[in-house]
Amino acid sequence: MAEHYEVDGQARPDTTPGERISYHAGPGTIYDPVDPGYWDGGLLKTELERAFEICHGCRMCFKYCDSFPKLFSLVDDGHQGDVRALTSEERDQVMDDCFQCKLCEVQCPYTPREGHAFALDFPRLVHRYQAVRAKREGFSLRNRVLGNPDFAGTMARASFGLANTMNRVALHRWFMDKVLGIHPEAHLPDFASATFEAWAKKSGHLAQDTGHEAVLFQTCYVQHNEPQIGKDTLEVLEKNGCQAKCVGGLVCCGMPAWEHGDLETLRKQARQNLDVLMPQVEAGAKVLVINPTCAMMLRREYPELLEGEDRERARRLAAAVRDTGEFLWGLRNEPRANWNFESTPGPIAYHAPCHLRAQAIGFKGRDLLRKIPGVAITTVMECCGHDGTYAMKTESFEASARLGAKAFQGMQAQEAAQVWATECPLAGLQFEQHAGRKALHPMTILARAYRRDGFPTPVPPKQEEA
Repeated sequence: MAEHYEVDGQARPDTTPGERISYHAGPGTIYDPVDPGYWDGGLLKTELERAFEICHGCRMCFKYCDSFPKLFSLVDDGHQGDVRALTSEERDQVMDDCFQCKLCEVQCPYTPREGHAFALDFPRLVHRYQAVRAKREGFSLRNRVLGNPDFAGTMARASFGLANTMNRVALHRWFMDKVLGIHPEAHLPDFASATFEAWAKKSGHLAQDTGHEAVLFQTCYVQHNEPQIGKDTLEVLEKNGCQAKCVGGLVCCGMPAWEHGDLETLRKQARQNLDVLMPQVEAGAKVLVINPTCAMMLRREYPELLEGEDRERARRLAAAVRDTGEFLWGLRNEPRANWNFESTPGPIAYHAPCHLRAQAIGFKGRDLLRKIPGVAITTVMECCGHDGTYAMKTESFEASARLGAKAFQGMQAQEAAQVWATECPLAGLQFEQHAGRKALHPMTILARAYRRDGFPTPVPPKQEEA
């Protein structure tokens, strides 16, 4: 199909170097994979060049990842300012440096979110690029492994703890580096011996019917790696009069697969989650999501990436999705809200996750922490650089650490804070590796603060009014 460029509002085929590329959305501005044009290589190239032209002229997003500095360098130093002269290999470099933090879309004034005529959404354009390339070239073994956390968790449990041990053995990590491209120094999360769902079933927290106020989408990280976050979340909800339930059969939200352009796997996982959650939603339940990335997927991505009946179901699901802190903040003025904490962590350094910022709902988990006596919070807004699988890969491990340096320094600068907080569990791991302290989920901090022995400093008993 011939390539088209919009010039002065008119679509013209095969523009020549020096002819102006219109900034306005054109025939190639397609973010919906159901549209056949989404998969058209010529239209994609046209859209890439339009987006590159806008970004090259704007340069607002120079600091978020290496995609934009790479683009500016290639265009300025190698092609005399002509974005159309980039080779396919150079376009690959620019797009591969995006790790989907979404901060450029948050800051960009030209987005569909802002209703702008340019309708530029760079992260979605990257997803489209990766999906088209994956359809053409297929998937590497590493992308298949990293794109399926549920399979990795199942295999790790089948090893009876050996996987956790081997992940600390230098020879095994060398093998993973050479075969899978996973950096030998990347801090990999441990796998739990039993899933969160297994605990929920055993402890009576698994829903047997519908009609609940809320159900939990625990995320694959809590399911396989750190079930305690889920347990803490349920404890906090119960303390505030919400008897939330878990549901059986949930799988990964699909973001790890979609990072690599695997739309088929994303849709398969989304369909299973919809099958499990929709009976609860149709009965009036809210869906409380622990990890901001998963909440973003359910809330923003499912309704635009799925097709047919699944897309309509996804829209109804999205309306019911809440971040856990967002949900609890909504209860703060109700009589059931419980601020009777028994211990306090004191000052807290709080990291704002990128995918929470992308949802534009505020930082309600942080605000809830301020309800604990003795807590003062300093907020760090810089990206930690982990972003799913980016920090694990051999070729991007060092870049991840470099891009997260400002966040590490910002957290470390809060010398009075003995407790760090973030809603993103992978950011917590990133801080642990590169800044020396693991950041805890706000639900874990709240749960501990309700306990007398949760933190070393007790909350003084309230004085009776005269």
